[in-house]
Amino acid sequence: MNTLDYGLIGNCKSAALVSKKGSLDWCCLPDFNSASVFAKLLDEKKGGNFSFEVGENYSTSQKYLWQTNILCTTFSDGENAFQVIDFMPRYREDNGSFYTPPDVVRFVYLLQGTPAFKVNYEPRLNYAKEKTYTENHRDYLKSFTREGKYDSLFLYTSFDLDQVLNGEEITLTQNAYFLVGYHEKLRKQSLERAYLKFQRTKTYWMNWSEGTTNFLNYNKEIGRSALVLKAMSFQKTGAVLAAVTTSLPETIGKVRNWDYRFCWIRDASMVIKVMADLGHRESAQKFLQFVIDLIPDKDEKLQIMYGINGEKKLTEHILTHLDGYEGSKPVRIGNAAYVQKQNDIYGILMEVISQQFLQFETTLENSEELWTIVRGIVRIVEEHWKEPDKGIWEFRTEERHFTFSKLLCWVAVDRAVKIGEILRNGIKAEEWTNLRQEIYDDIYENGWNEEMQAYTQYYGSKDMDASTLLMETYGFIKAKDPRFISTVKATEKELCYNGLMYRYKNKDDFGKPTSSFTICTFWFINSLYKIGEREKAVKMFDQLLSYSNHLGLFSEDIDFETKRLLGNFPQAYSHLALIETAMNFSHGTTSEERLQSLLQRHDL
Repeated sequence: MNTLDYGLIGNCKSAALVSKKGSLDWCCLPDFNSASVFAKLLDEKKGGNFSFEVGENYSTSQKYLWQTNILCTTFSDGENAFQVIDFMPRYREDNGSFYTPPDVVRFVYLLQGTPAFKVNYEPRLNYAKEKTYTENHRDYLKSFTREGKYDSLFLYTSFDLDQVLNGEEITLTQNAYFLVGYHEKLRKQSLERAYLKFQRTKTYWMNWSEGTTNFLNYNKEIGRSALVLKAMSFQKTGAVLAAVTTSLPETIGKVRNWDYRFCWIRDASMVIKVMADLGHRESAQKFLQFVIDLIPDKDEKLQIMYGINGEKKLTEHILTHLDGYEGSKPVRIGNAAYVQKQNDIYGILMEVISQQFLQFETTLENSEELWTIVRGIVRIVEEHWKEPDKGIWEFRTEERHFTFSKLLCWVAVDRAVKIGEILRNGIKAEEWTNLRQEIYDDIYENGWNEEMQAYTQYYGSKDMDASTLLMETYGFIKAKDPRFISTVKATEKELCYNGLMYRYKNKDDFGKPTSSFTICTFWFINSLYKIGEREKAVKMFDQLLSYSNHLGLFSEDIDFETKRLLGNFPQAYSHLALIETAMNFSHGTTSEERLQSLLQRHDL
């Protein structure tokens, strides 16, 4: 069964996906949201890739180097073996800035014997829209286009350039390297230089991982997910991507496929809250500055999503020349959802801002900027919370009074009241308290369906929605409240199938969903745990973890029957929910417990 057996490498500027067989099948340069230079992921024939062709008797295995985003693929036939160590350079330079070039380094390490292979180097620039030419320029191979948008790519290597260009067989007798770069290099490249970048990048990731809070249970899974989320954070602005891919379908052959290389305020806010909980405060601070920079005017409303550089217009286009992942068309760039109205974004953002005030130090200037945003958000919520919207799942047609959207409006005002208490401001405290109660009463009365004995998807609806499981998480209701317990039970009865959860089952713009939205299963497991069904929750969690790919990575969706990964990959939503669930199952450890856990993991 073909599934998303890929490893993610990245440097907080861009990212790439390397297959289980060591093929570089997806990469956009110079940034996350740039045009692809390798896109076999979206078209087997036209997309382009960078792979190693070995004999049929070779087997491959793949793993991440411990506590890093460096991927190691081993090729072996028993007598001959080599490794390809893939990474995108990231480390701090002497001046304190980060070195994050738009480069992919492939360090080829000889393990034993004299392995032989051919290199298939087939870049296809600008989403393969035009023909890509590759020429030998003595020090490097240069790939470029001549029509349409001019672009170029450079390959440096310690191998013979003509052998690589012509796909001739190469016998490996010593360590070697490849460097794929968006820019021509000013310094001479060498094996020693590539090795130095590898060691510096490894040191960076290990140091970063050491700053992640350790847990006695599921520490490995939490650590890997945290590394994934960090790799999907854009260093330049603090924006967090929903995923590094576009157009990977929720169902093979269907049209539910979108470009996720953007920053959704809701998704990113959830990610940042989790990262801050894990001890990575700088991520939260950078993201908040990203939001501050997005709102220069006090009366400007937030969009639901932005480009990673703060772009506000994300026009959607169709790439008709690409066949799509396993024939799933259309292939899209851009996302038309940016014009939608989703009232839930304000509550989740306010949650992050309140966390900033509660847990971290803020400068007077930063506090005043955030306080201005807080007041602006409350004003927007006050004016618009009674209006219908598109909801968390971005329905593209009818707007409704979604219970989750109302819940997050309540969260926005509730956190604003608490921020005001922290600042001892008292400004509009009574007015905001009254507004909070008004929204609460509205949800309590209209979100609840007496026949279903549950909070449902939207007011007056009998349809269940997994998002209502977050009502306890955000403090609207207690875990032992009969209404919450009943909602969890009703949600399980209606939406749980084969150990996985639908986000909803009622038909939307494209019919009834046919795959499980991964984050919803994590939400349900969390809810089970909180209402006291802990043994069942842990068993279900362990089963869900087994559905990840060989490296512990999750996409957006999982097929109910086959359990194959579907949707954009890796998905920030899925990994943040994994972390939250695992943290609920465990607790932060003492330094002594951390040491013992570390020794146990390494059999010391």
